[in-house]
Amino acid sequence: MDYKGYIAKVEFDDEAGIFHGEVLNLRDVITFQGTTVAKLRKAFHESVDDYLDFCGQRNELPEKPYSGRFVVRIDPSLHKTIATKAKLADKSLNAWLQEVLRRTVRRRRTPNN
Repeated sequence: MDYKGYIAKVEFDDEAGIFHGEVLNLRDVITFQGTTVAKLRKAFHESVDDYLDFCGQRNELPEKPYSGRFVVRIDPSLHKTIATKAKLADKSLNAWLQEVLRRTVRRRRTPNN
């Protein structure tokens, strides 16, 4: 589920007969639940809106789900190889990696993603 840039993971508790979800990749915790998909979606939207309102009341910026930055540690020989490929393509390492990652994600995307 996606709402205002916040992405949630949803699970179903068969015993309780309820869906429950949590917004991913935040230090802050945003959870929600519902007995139907419609109620779950409504609870998700309300939980995100409540979080944003709460941050506003405290004059705090809400945590962004993704900053656009991440650190990856790789083998030095792989680093050399991709840096060389980026230079051969007349691109920065960052631009080259974004292109490769974007292509990979598009190829692996399924109708449910």
